[in-house]
Amino acid sequence: MATVKFTSALNRFFPDLKELQVEAGNVSDVITKAEEIYPGIRAYLLEEDGSLRKHVNIFIDEDLIHDRNKLSDPVRPANEVLIFQALSGG
Repeated sequence: MATVKFTSALNRFFPDLKELQVEAGNVSDVITKAEEIYPGIRAYLLEEDGSLRKHVNIFIDEDLIHDRNKLSDPVRPANEVLIFQALSGG
């Protein structure tokens, strides 16, 4: 199973957020599995059209995903997926 990790910035919105082990064929599947465990996380990570929000990045084994629209990048059982919220401020 793939390991899914979240940056601590997401704990503000999802206080019980923990590392997951999921069976997923692609990034879209990872988001679907995360939504099953943490309802509402999909809406936080994705636009209404299903594309990744601008303030969110997803890495697979330290490589930024290529498909921000359909989230079709493949995820293999040995992969580590990091869901990363960009921080900004002034």
